[in-house]
Amino acid sequence: MSGLTDMEGTVEESGTAADVTAAARATALRSYAGRNERYWRRNLAVCVFGSFTTLVSLSMLLPFLPLYVRQLGVSSQAAVIQWSGVAFGATFLGTAITSPLWGRLADRYGRKPMLVRAAIGMAVVMSLIGVAHTVHQLVALRLAAGLVGGYASASTVMVGTQAPRERAGWALGVLSTGALAGNLIGPLVGGLLPGWIGIRGTFFAGGAMIAVAALLTLFVVKEDFHRGDAGARAGSRSAAAGHDGARLPQRAHYAVIAALLVTAMMVLLANMSIEPIITVYIGGLGVAADRLARVAGVVMACSALGSMLTAARLGALADRIGSWNVIIGCLVATALVMIPQAFVTEWWQLAGLRVLMGMTLAGLLPAIAKLARHAVDERSTGQMLGYLQSAQFSGQVAGPLMGGQIGVLFGLHAVFFVTGSLLMLCAGLAHWARRA
Repeated sequence: MSGLTDMEGTVEESGTAADVTAAARATALRSYAGRNERYWRRNLAVCVFGSFTTLVSLSMLLPFLPLYVRQLGVSSQAAVIQWSGVAFGATFLGTAITSPLWGRLADRYGRKPMLVRAAIGMAVVMSLIGVAHTVHQLVALRLAAGLVGGYASASTVMVGTQAPRERAGWALGVLSTGALAGNLIGPLVGGLLPGWIGIRGTFFAGGAMIAVAALLTLFVVKEDFHRGDAGARAGSRSAAAGHDGARLPQRAHYAVIAALLVTAMMVLLANMSIEPIITVYIGGLGVAADRLARVAGVVMACSALGSMLTAARLGALADRIGSWNVIIGCLVATALVMIPQAFVTEWWQLAGLRVLMGMTLAGLLPAIAKLARHAVDERSTGQMLGYLQSAQFSGQVAGPLMGGQIGVLFGLHAVFFVTGSLLMLCAGLAHWARRA
C-alpha cells in the first residue's frame, strides 16, 4: 500500500488535524525526496557543472567535424557532409534508445550510480574518439557515447526526483540553463582548441573535462537511496490540472503522460527543424559567402542564448502558477514567434527572432519534467523521466529530417509555417490534457 493510501487511512481512523500532520510528516520522511532534502542543492550544483562540461565536449566538434571526417579518409565533399551528419546524429539516437533503460535502473539502484556511469563512460568514449582511424569507428564511438552516456539525462532524473515539489520547476530550469550553456559554448571552444592542441588533442581535452565531472559526482554528490523502497506516492496519478495536484482517473493519467511525451518531442523538433537549411536560408538574405558560415553559427546559437536567459525564471513561474499554464503559454508564444521568421529580409532579424524563440521554448522542458515527476509513483519517476529524455532526443533527430524534407519539397519558408502549426496543435493537446 502506498504512503498516500497509508496517510488517508490514518485520517479516516483518527479524524484529527494532529494525526493528519503526523501522517504527512511520516510520509515525507519515507519518500525519496524527503530523505534527500538536505542534499538536493549540492547535487544540483554538481549536476549543472557536469551537464555543462559533457555537452561542451559533445557539441565542440561541430566546427571541425567535417575536417576530422576528411582526416579519416573520406575524400568527396558529398561523402564528407553525409558522414558528418551521421556521426553527429548518432549520439542523439543512442541517447534516445537507452534513456528509458537508465531511468529504470535509476529507480532500482539509485540516481548517483547512473550519474557516475554516464560520466565515466563518456570520458572514456570521448578520449577514444581522439584515436579513431576510420569514419566507421567515429560513428560507432559517437553512437556509444549516446548509449553509455547521457549525463544530462541522468541529472534530470536526480534533480527532478530530489528537489522539493515547490522548487522542482526552478531547479530543473537551472539545470536546463547549464545544459544550454554547454551547447552554446561548445562550438566556440571547438573553434579555438584545434588550432592550439590539434583535433585529436581536443577530444582528449573533452574527455579530461568529463573526468573532472565524474570525480565531483563520485565524491561530492550524496544520495540516501533504499533499494526496493516503494516510496511515497508523491502526486501519484496526478499531473496538475491547475496547480499540479489533482488526482486523475486511470485513462486521463495515461492521456496526460502521452501529452507530456509529445510536447517534449516537439520542443527540440521545433528548435532543430530549421538547422539543415539555416545556412542556405541565410545565404538567400544577401549574406556574403565569406561571412556565411560565421553568421549561420551566430544565428544557430541565438536560440540557446535566449533559453539561458529565461529557463530558470520560467521554471520558477511554473512553481507559482502551475506547469500546465506555462506549457500552453510557451507553446503558443513559440508558434507565434516562429511564423515571422519566414518573412525576414536581414539575417539580424532572424537572429533576434531566434533569441525570442529560445526564450519561449525555455519554459517547456522544466515544466514538463516537473509534471512528469508527479504523473507516476515515486518509485517510477526515474523511468518516466527517462522516457521524457528519449522523447526529447527523438525530436532532436526528427526535427532536422522533417525540416530538410519540407524545405526540399515545399520551399524553405514552409518549414516555419509547418513547425508553427505543429506547435499550435501541441498547445491544443496540452489544453485538452489539462482538462482531462
